[in-house]
Amino acid sequence: MEIMDPVEGPRMLLARMPIRECTSVFSEEIPRATPKRLADHNSGRLLLEKCLEHWDLPIDSLEVLRTEHRAPYLSWINGVWRNEPLPGISIGHCEGWAVCALIESGYWIGIDAEQKDRQIQPNAFDMMAKGEELNFLIENSKMAIEIWTAKEAVQKAQKLGMHLNPRDINLAEYQVESFVYDDLMVSVSWCQGGDNPRTSEDDLLDATAEAMRQNPDFSVGCKTTRNNV
Repeated sequence: MEIMDPVEGPRMLLARMPIRECTSVFSEEIPRATPKRLADHNSGRLLLEKCLEHWDLPIDSLEVLRTEHRAPYLSWINGVWRNEPLPGISIGHCEGWAVCALIESGYWIGIDAEQKDRQIQPNAFDMMAKGEELNFLIENSKMAIEIWTAKEAVQKAQKLGMHLNPRDINLAEYQVESFVYDDLMVSVSWCQGGDNPRTSEDDLLDATAEAMRQNPDFSVGCKTTRNNV
């Protein structure tokens, strides 16, 4: 894992690692996936593992879930009876590399990367821009890869993916930074986060915490991990 310098803002961790055949405790089953698709997915999830370990979080107590728009987020697994806030996460892939970003709780983050020398065909410009921005791209085609990755990062940070049309994204309205790291153009976007879906354990833990505040003699204990659920 290579740690990239964070951009100025909330506490975050940005990292990359080469894509390879591997497995991860966070890997999902992907029916009919090609070997390349599996390598991309598993490398991204393994990199997430390494980032979480670097963040000093217990891997065996966490899982990766998805929102209705399939944006990934961290959750405590059922049975560990914990609901402390967790960092926001984002994973991306490009030719040969997996990238991952963590950001302190209370924020959402998106990361995207492409080979810095990748050329985007001009006939694709109107899929990512319109109006004055489209005219700018046509006249400054070398900026296309930076704008492309920046908009992908915004889509991820907003947890909307392609439900947020890139043509409707005005980058000036978002917190997004782009930079070159070795052979990659990397873009990172972040924003104040909303609430992740709640579980029944969250509700019970909140009720327990309230009971403990009202009665100092009230206590409860349990320990569960991925391997002993």
